[in-house]
Amino acid sequence: MEYKRLGKSGLQVSRLSFGSWLTFGKQIGDTTAEDLMKTAYDGGINFFDNAEAYAGGKSEEVMGEVLQKMGWARDSYIVSSKVFFGADGGTGELAPTQKGLNRKHVVEACHQALKRLKVDYLDLYFCHRPDKETPIEETVWAMHNLIQQGKVLYWGTSEWSAQEIMEAHMVARQYNLIGPTMEQPQYNMLVRDKVEVEYRQIYKTVGLGTTIWSPLASGILTGKYNDGFPEDTRLGIEGMEWLKDRLLAEENLKKVKSLTEFSKELGVSMPLLALAWCLKNDNVSTVILGASKTSQLEENLTVFDKIPLLTDELMEKIEAILDNTPIRPAF
Repeated sequence: MEYKRLGKSGLQVSRLSFGSWLTFGKQIGDTTAEDLMKTAYDGGINFFDNAEAYAGGKSEEVMGEVLQKMGWARDSYIVSSKVFFGADGGTGELAPTQKGLNRKHVVEACHQALKRLKVDYLDLYFCHRPDKETPIEETVWAMHNLIQQGKVLYWGTSEWSAQEIMEAHMVARQYNLIGPTMEQPQYNMLVRDKVEVEYRQIYKTVGLGTTIWSPLASGILTGKYNDGFPEDTRLGIEGMEWLKDRLLAEENLKKVKSLTEFSKELGVSMPLLALAWCLKNDNVSTVILGASKTSQLEENLTVFDKIPLLTDELMEKIEAILDNTPIRPAF
């Protein structure tokens, strides 16, 4: 395993991490979840990603049970939660005060996550989406206070714009508060603009760390959709239609088919090629893996042997296949 500082912080995060979105408490059983976390930890992964909204809170409960059972030293791993959507417990119903980034929900969601995860503090706490209904000052103050209370160590954002992230930093500077350390954006061969263009200045100005999600584009970049839509996949889960329609566009499938042929010529599996491509980006602090089988995770953990294969020449060939280089401003 390789480790990298999370943005400007001194926190060393494994370059591969493990997330439970769509799997824990939903797609897989608790025993499988335990096996996956143990495989990840034994493989050097030290960051486990979660959120209040995942499986209505059940995902954090499953992860908490595993953490308690494994008995790993608390200072040997990093665990996160995210706040915004709320945890409905599977009911689909939330009161107005049970969602958003207002101080009340940010604080109470933190306490609830601590209870579900069975930990005394969160290493990372993300604002899962920007909240247009709450002043940014209120959210920054809430996060700062949680850090001062020892309930959170670092806070960050997820799917925020560069402008919104910088607004949070300006508020933090104005009131001498602790600003956000990291952002969790989607990043993969098919989704590139935010990480490669929009954030390019704030990597330098505020030292933004990134914990990217969906490096395999929810499975599209494994090649398993090349010949049709298989059963029991993430994109087949109810409520995922928005992502399915976006990713399974004919143009994307055509590119993945070409990439799959290219990966065969290299002697590298398509998933490992996609992961190695993400890790080639120095602005990526950690790549969050999702898996429903230990065999998938074990294969992904071998990616560091493949990165040296991606020479500048091969990266140019991949770029030609993708044909989606984000347009950068002239200045």
